[in-house]
Amino acid sequence: MVKVYVVRHGETKWNAEKRTQGRLDSELTEKGIRDAKQLGERLRETKFQRIISSPSQRTLQTAKLVNKGRSIPIETDERLYEINLGPWQGKTEEEIKTQYPEQFHAYWNAPELFTNASGESFVDVKERVKDFFLELERNHSSGNILIVTHGVVLKTLYLLCRNAPIDEVWAPPYIHGTSLTVINLENGKQKLLLEGCTKHCNLA
Repeated sequence: MVKVYVVRHGETKWNAEKRTQGRLDSELTEKGIRDAKQLGERLRETKFQRIISSPSQRTLQTAKLVNKGRSIPIETDERLYEINLGPWQGKTEEEIKTQYPEQFHAYWNAPELFTNASGESFVDVKERVKDFFLELERNHSSGNILIVTHGVVLKTLYLLCRNAPIDEVWAPPYIHGTSLTVINLENGKQKLLLEGCTKHCNLA
């Protein structure tokens, strides 16, 4: 059985501004850095066979902070990238709502109908996440693996674990920065053991 620890990157400057990132990037805030360090302390006694991150700078920065004190190399995999939102990227929520009202409504209220001609749908993300985790289980029969990724990736992973449809992608829990989700991989299935936990963010 493989146990996977899945982490969302720490809070970024664009997160704080409610600005859409997608495949673009911004630096971690002081809070994002602090929370990532505290998560690293929380996981200090956990032995990982691999650490795999999205190629985005915000996830790599988070992974390095969590990995501090370990000698494990950080790998990257493009299947862990955030959803590609095309022309939305770099814009604030208010700007997107004004310029793309129908798409914006579908994104939050009818995600199964959301399309993006120059980006991805939730179905696209779900399929690449499914492929990544099936490959992970094929390559490992046991051990702990740390994954650092993004909010929508985690949301589609929850759908896979629950065998739920796309229209439930925004169901709880909310995925905060550096939140920790733990999943067992066994026999091609994903079982949630811990969901979006942020208790380390309250450490002194």
